[in-house]
Amino acid sequence: MTPVTISAAGSAAAAGAPNAAEAAARTAGVAVRTVHDVPGIRAVADFLADVWQTPRATPPYPSEVLHSLVHAGGAVHAAYRAGPSGERLAGAAVAVFGTPDQREVYSLVAAANASGRGVGFAVKQAQRLWALERGATTMRWTFDPLVGRNARFNLAKLGATGGEYLVDFYGPMSDGVNNGDESDRLTVEWDLVTGTTGTDDPADGRSAADVVRRAPDGGPLALRDGDRLWCRVPEDIVALRAADPALALHWRHAVREVFTEAYAEGLRATAMSRDGWYLLTRRENASSREEH
Repeated sequence: MTPVTISAAGSAAAAGAPNAAEAAARTAGVAVRTVHDVPGIRAVADFLADVWQTPRATPPYPSEVLHSLVHAGGAVHAAYRAGPSGERLAGAAVAVFGTPDQREVYSLVAAANASGRGVGFAVKQAQRLWALERGATTMRWTFDPLVGRNARFNLAKLGATGGEYLVDFYGPMSDGVNNGDESDRLTVEWDLVTGTTGTDDPADGRSAADVVRRAPDGGPLALRDGDRLWCRVPEDIVALRAADPALALHWRHAVREVFTEAYAEGLRATAMSRDGWYLLTRRENASSREEH
């Protein structure tokens, strides 16, 4: 096996990562640690079942699968919040290593409960620390591009970049969150060495851009100004799916068309505004950023 060599920047990042992880956990009011025991892993499986609104008997990530991933060298991270009756789960994430030559970690799932402000960030910082300590320099994962709050967290809070757009990635899904929709996903790539927030301003220049497509609600869907493209997503796609599945699917297809054409042109998602607008810029601009 070829020894892992970590660059000076990677070593510095690994040295500073514990402080970043501790600060994030302290701000969120949780303790984040890896889970190895059967009861702990089962509790994580139950937590993920609750988040994805499936019966605990059929969780999206069964405990035996999670235990096997840990045994194979992956990690299950769990965030715990202290309470009057003891600790309770507030968030969780699962990661495995990708191809050896890429020094890359793949995050299978990450979730936090609705009341857990800052918990998701604390869990991702713990994953980052774990990955850096093992020689990884990047992390990838997928998310539903129509969920604007997740896009803002991934692109703005963490500083990741949307690397690829995947059409109906999982095929039909039957959980309580995704049921009735098609499973398009955006893959994001997170530079673990930099590990800081994004710098692209999604609002810069948007007001002067031309409307090039209309959304299912009649408002603007896509705006264009030279090499910059903005794309809007629904305010709350999960609620829209529950209330009007046909309209939610119409949004899916409309956003898909914008993204697939933009990605074929070489644009990549680099930022997301608070009011639900992606910013897509040229690939070279996204990949050449030294600070996220």
